[in-house]
Amino acid sequence: MRSKKIVSNPPLSPLEITVFAPAKINSILRILDRRPDGFHNLWSIMQTVALTDEVRIRLCPERPGIHLSCDTVQLAADQSNLVYRAASAVLARAQQSIGLDIALRKRIPMGAGLGGGSSDAAATIIGLNRLLRLGWSSLEMADVGQALGSDVSFFLFAPSAFVAGRGETVRSVVVEGGRWVLLVNPGFEVNTKWAYQELAAARTGVTSLSQIHRELDRQALVSWPQLASAAVNDFEAPVFAAHGKLREIKQRLQAQGAEIALLSGSGATVFGVFADETAARLAHATFAGEQGMALFVVPTCSGPLLVQEGPPR
Repeated sequence: MRSKKIVSNPPLSPLEITVFAPAKINSILRILDRRPDGFHNLWSIMQTVALTDEVRIRLCPERPGIHLSCDTVQLAADQSNLVYRAASAVLARAQQSIGLDIALRKRIPMGAGLGGGSSDAAATIIGLNRLLRLGWSSLEMADVGQALGSDVSFFLFAPSAFVAGRGETVRSVVVEGGRWVLLVNPGFEVNTKWAYQELAAARTGVTSLSQIHRELDRQALVSWPQLASAAVNDFEAPVFAAHGKLREIKQRLQAQGAEIALLSGSGATVFGVFADETAARLAHATFAGEQGMALFVVPTCSGPLLVQEGPPR
């Protein structure tokens, strides 16, 4: 008697997915020469940290169009939103017209130099790649992302990477060991376009990459002590000149023993990197209760963006 062959059905595609979109810090940020397209070439090492927005995407075959909601009234939930634009770009490239219901939960401060909008866009691309079973590689997803914003491609190669050009050149790097980070957001925004204008007006020429930065650029693995010895952000001089409060925050983080204390992106968040959680929380206590500030003590991330299939648990 022959036994029946059991054929297992392939798993059904989920109808809903949640992607956790982390913030980023720049442990090094050099702004180099101006490109023919009007943008600047940059050179940076970026690292994700565990302060996350949530992007929940649900397929709606019965209802066409992209429907976006957001729990932050300051952020428009329309076609100008990076999440909406990312979803639209994915559907166009995949030549699909399925309806989408997207809910964005914000925790990363806006206009803070932490890449929240770019991370949300990357999370949307990752989520739809999984939901629609597109099978795109990180490079294919980055091809969609780079048209949306300079930092989007980085998040598709998280947790840490070298970023160059306008942001489209990304190379993953391993940063040895974890750290704890205190993010200090002063409660006001710094406009990125303004920061570039101030930087251009303040300097007489462009300083090329230092020897230590060129050496780092050749490595596949770097240590936190190496990053600490090379940490710099070209935006600090013009931004600190206009916002002395940010210089004061950096000095206070240094006084608390931060291995790195730096402006992130063009600001306004200043971050301190600490060896352990205890040291980060002791530094946090020195800022606690100050009016208008938002403080976050978070570890560095050790992997790519987290994805949860199915309804929220």
